[in-house]
Amino acid sequence: MNKIFPVTILLLFASLLVNGQNDKTEYANNTFEGTRVVVGHSIEMLKEGEMELLISHKFGKINGGAYEFFGLDQAIMRLGLDYAIKDWVTIGIGRSTLDKQVDAFAKFRIFRQKKGASNFPVSLTGLTTASAILLKVADPTQPIHFQDRLAYTFQIFAARQFNSRFSLQIVPTLTHYNLVEKRDFPNDIISFGGAAKYQLTKVLALKAEYYYTLPLQFDTERTNSLAIGVDIDTGSHVFQLHFSNSGGLTEPAFIGNTRGKWLKGDIHFGFTMSRVFKLKGRRY
Repeated sequence: MNKIFPVTILLLFASLLVNGQNDKTEYANNTFEGTRVVVGHSIEMLKEGEMELLISHKFGKINGGAYEFFGLDQAIMRLGLDYAIKDWVTIGIGRSTLDKQVDAFAKFRIFRQKKGASNFPVSLTGLTTASAILLKVADPTQPIHFQDRLAYTFQIFAARQFNSRFSLQIVPTLTHYNLVEKRDFPNDIISFGGAAKYQLTKVLALKAEYYYTLPLQFDTERTNSLAIGVDIDTGSHVFQLHFSNSGGLTEPAFIGNTRGKWLKGDIHFGFTMSRVFKLKGRRY
């Protein structure tokens, strides 16, 4: 009898310990490898005090042939710098050689996917961007006002990490152009993005990204943006190789102004290098 009581106490303590472990909340991590899927943003956020440097390149179309060195003779580049004010707020700026665009964004975490004591099935993030085309007009007698050079994008990201290898993301998107090419073109473009990631190894991940623009919003020359890529995580850098039918590196450029067709070989090869620096805050 004297031995039963201590054993009972021990079993009770063990059961409480197990229940306590079940009461813990586990958050989804690394739903995507970085803050970008291919060209567009992902659900991921920087941590407070982190700064990310991104250098993105896209070359010309592969179907340019040997004379254009299969697109490598031409290049579009974007240099971007992102900073996390808080774990749930990131801001960023960038400069692209295409149309000499400058852009800025603010990104907000709304919910994180979690399980355990508290459950939420998906992660939610909001993004707003603004960009300006600084390219000089060809005809100086017909100047363009600065406000006509602006475009804005508003996005909500919903992503789910199904397991350690596979993640999906959907992105309802509204893009606004202050100035459009023709009078019958709408200033507001509605589109829906989708992205997927499959982790092949610890350092290698396959990604795909697609933006479907609702029909009858632009002329028939424009197409939907499709990009596929491979991420290589070296630990200190994330190096990405990708192919896309869009030459743009900002949301208004690749969502509403894609004209390339995959089946015709209008494919751009590109790469992105990113490096995260810890400027302040806690140790991770």
